[in-house]
Amino acid sequence: MESQTIRIIGIPMDLGQSRRGVDMGPSAIRYAGLQARLEGLGHTVHDEGNIYVPNPEEHEAEGTKRRLTAVTAACQTVYEIGTKCVDQGDFAIYLGGDHSVSVGSVAAAAHPEPIGVIWVDAHGDINTHHTSPSGNIHGMPVAALIGEGDDKLVNIGYPGAKLLPAQIVQIGIRDLDPAERERLAHNGISVFTMRHLDELGMAAVARQALARLRHLSRIHVSLDMDSLDPSEAPGVGTPVPGGLSYREAHLLMEILGDSGRVRSLDIVEINPILDEMNKTAELAVELAASLLGQRIL
Repeated sequence: MESQTIRIIGIPMDLGQSRRGVDMGPSAIRYAGLQARLEGLGHTVHDEGNIYVPNPEEHEAEGTKRRLTAVTAACQTVYEIGTKCVDQGDFAIYLGGDHSVSVGSVAAAAHPEPIGVIWVDAHGDINTHHTSPSGNIHGMPVAALIGEGDDKLVNIGYPGAKLLPAQIVQIGIRDLDPAERERLAHNGISVFTMRHLDELGMAAVARQALARLRHLSRIHVSLDMDSLDPSEAPGVGTPVPGGLSYREAHLLMEILGDSGRVRSLDIVEINPILDEMNKTAELAVELAASLLGQRIL
């Protein structure tokens, strides 16, 4: 892989959920040596620091629309910083924070031209405020990105949808609310559940995902660390048994990296309070390295 200019953007936000701790995710990933690891692969890496995000205590929950105004403001800032990375041709890595940060990062990636998104997650994240059992915004970013849900989320960056459903492939899904099953089927989003992975194997799934996005020259990868099995990544806020293994996750990143089409990456939902000796953040660094050129031979 050719060397690239990589910009790291921290988003210490846990406003999109009710469990505290993922706001410390960016610090945990940096402590695990992300910049040095990528520089060791020959890349030029600039850490842009963290955007400002208020603490949840500064914003009362707004009924079922938990802290919507603050989440929207943070995602708008992510969008503004991310568009500069895209316009300069730099690779952007967004360190969350909860998964609602992806409304801003994907909007930035999609602003000049259509992109593909590979959403690696245990959850579908396609609820709206009308369907979500919890009201937590980190379960809504996919809906917002396809133009559904609260206007404040849908219109981050610029008005309207940022993606068509055909531009999204989800991998690792195994925990869906009933309404999410219906919404995924209705919208026609490509979903590879853990059963698909068990039956087909990760190599086939990864290549099928890329093939479904073959009409798009640029891809954004949104990696929720709860996509991995909790035995591999215990430090997440919403763990679900039966997730990706260590090698499955690395193989996915390697195949995506080999495509040469990935231009940006989210790493979200790391909760150091729940982790074991920073194990989850260290794994996240390894996976970013696999995406960006680390190979066995």
